[in-house]
Amino acid sequence: MRFDRLIKVLLPHDEKFYSFFEESSNNLVKGAELLKTLPAASLSEREALVNKMKDFEHEGDSITHKIFAELNSTFVTPFDREDIHVLASALDDVMDYMDGSAGRFALYKVQECPKDMAKLIDTLHSSIVELNRGVSLLRDLRQSEEIQKVLQKVNEYENEADSIFENAIAALFEHEKDPIKVIKLKEIYVGLETATDKCEDAANVLEAILIKHA
Repeated sequence: MRFDRLIKVLLPHDEKFYSFFEESSNNLVKGAELLKTLPAASLSEREALVNKMKDFEHEGDSITHKIFAELNSTFVTPFDREDIHVLASALDDVMDYMDGSAGRFALYKVQECPKDMAKLIDTLHSSIVELNRGVSLLRDLRQSEEIQKVLQKVNEYENEADSIFENAIAALFEHEKDPIKVIKLKEIYVGLETATDKCEDAANVLEAILIKHA
């Protein structure tokens, strides 16, 4: 172990970051679970669900701000400052794209959720649940095999989301004759697929942290 890293390990550091990241990822799970209920909800029910998602988005923003504030006031951090910043931002981005997708789903008054969209939501939910498990493992980086499993699963879900997205857009262009509906549904698909990309971005930070502490 390099001397500077040894010194960093031996020095006391702020444990709040672990709790903040767990709060953030737990909040994502709540948002993903709510998102799964949206397709089956009636038009009248969607407004309340979208408002609840906005609450989750505001909570995520609050947690992110707490992480950045703690980062600015803490001398010794449990892992690299840049990784803390990037991980916080990636988790926040996941929530932002979920919130945007939910909002458009209600705003555009989507009458019926396409099967591919429901599949993409399920895949995003699975990725977030796995990412949440990875974040909880940050407290003990000696569990490297478990963290590697998380990274592999998140990558698999991202690839699955890409495939669903590509097939959904191809089918949309082929079968949907209403150009306005094409635009509306495509925007929602893009938001959901981007959210899975951001999950992989967050997983990549976990991998970087793991490598640096090996």
